[in-house]
Amino acid sequence: VWSASGVLGVDSVPMAKNKKTFVCRDCGGVQPKWIGRCPDCGAWDTLESFTVEASPVELAVSGTAGGTSWHPAGSDQAGGGAVRIDQVESLEVPRREVGLSEFDRVLGGGLVSGAAILLGGEPGVGKSTLLLQAAARLAAGGTRILYVTSEESLQQVRLRADRLLGTDASAASENMYLCAETDLARIAEQVHAVDPAVVLLDSIQMIYRADLDAPPGSTTQLRRCCHDLVQMAKLGDRAMVVVGHVTKDGNLAGPKMLEHLVDVVLSIDGDREHGHRVLRAAKNRFGSTQEIGLFEMTSAGMAELETAGAMIDPTKPGVNGEVLVAAMAGSRCLPAEIQALTATGFLGSAKRRATGLDASRLAMLIAVLEKHGGLRLSDQDIFAATTGGLRIVEPAADLAVALAIAGAHRGAALEAGTMVIGEVGLTGAVRSVGQVEQRLRELSRRGAARVIMPADQQDAAEGLGLEVIPVRKLVDALAQLGC
Repeated sequence: VWSASGVLGVDSVPMAKNKKTFVCRDCGGVQPKWIGRCPDCGAWDTLESFTVEASPVELAVSGTAGGTSWHPAGSDQAGGGAVRIDQVESLEVPRREVGLSEFDRVLGGGLVSGAAILLGGEPGVGKSTLLLQAAARLAAGGTRILYVTSEESLQQVRLRADRLLGTDASAASENMYLCAETDLARIAEQVHAVDPAVVLLDSIQMIYRADLDAPPGSTTQLRRCCHDLVQMAKLGDRAMVVVGHVTKDGNLAGPKMLEHLVDVVLSIDGDREHGHRVLRAAKNRFGSTQEIGLFEMTSAGMAELETAGAMIDPTKPGVNGEVLVAAMAGSRCLPAEIQALTATGFLGSAKRRATGLDASRLAMLIAVLEKHGGLRLSDQDIFAATTGGLRIVEPAADLAVALAIAGAHRGAALEAGTMVIGEVGLTGAVRSVGQVEQRLRELSRRGAARVIMPADQQDAAEGLGLEVIPVRKLVDALAQLGC
């Protein structure tokens, strides 16, 4: 029965019931019932119950030339209609610089008001340290900050701030507020009372809503709390940075739907045995995901490494199985060191292991070395790795990886100060690479002596003071090993 206004009466709208589903905490896949293995990602025992609260929806019907159109009752059809893209008003998105250039680089220039950012990393990698340093820089610059901790007391945060910030602590004290709370409702009250421009929350796994019958850290709590925090950021036009834990596999804990709710997903990784930390963006609605930020964990906190990368020493003698490559990390060139090791294995079951490199591309390069380089590697265990915690997946490092493997196998090394750039094809040809001018300028500034590069691009090195060794085939580059 329709009312005179054309809106279905509320009494005649069937009341929707709460729907219970099961969500995979690894991939975010939704299943109608619990099963032992997720059919989407194949993980075992990862499905958790999740209740979707439904509410009745009033629908209005209006006649059109083509039939009947449906829309929510009370909605403004004119405001929600489709328009041409050139009729949409351009929007300027102001940035608020954090004060840590490496952090700002990964964010795309700084924090955006209304943006929700998820920061993840292993325990002890430096998430809280980086967050506290960013809060101090922002507060010292006049931005009001609310730092919410759900895992530490206020005294613990103060002790860490005194140790890390030093003189910055006094400069930031006027605009930096601390709150130790786990109840989302009380956190919202503090956000309303303080009215900060940036909210930093460490971490979301301990936050809960009292009206939900689920423990903190569960799928239900994580999704609802994250959704409310995102809305808090959007409606209040403030930036929200939330820390999330990671699983043993290195993925953000909780379902993948958390990554879909936020605007930016950042991760910090690094080796516990070394002080270097790499900040990456897995998702960024306001910038590129190719940029990385480099830090070093010191006693005074996270120190920025603006001129990071392997050191280029023209006087250092070459080492067997060690090759320097000019790798691109976003918009910057980072000289990186690739090391390889070969050892006698068993024919038919030889090992191929890659650390910081693409394992499938390593297998391809080994096959090219056998076919076009004249090396017998079928019975050799081959290990290749990058140093400093960097991950290089671009094809421009192919030639360097191939020369490192050949040098380790033959017991030969390149001359001191030699850099290598080039992509290797399946035919053994050395192909050109992108951003070669920027790579060569950075190598010249860092003190490189010579560079092995594709012959098609050797003109880009003119006037830079580099000795260019042009190569067209893989065998031409192997000849530079001197064996």
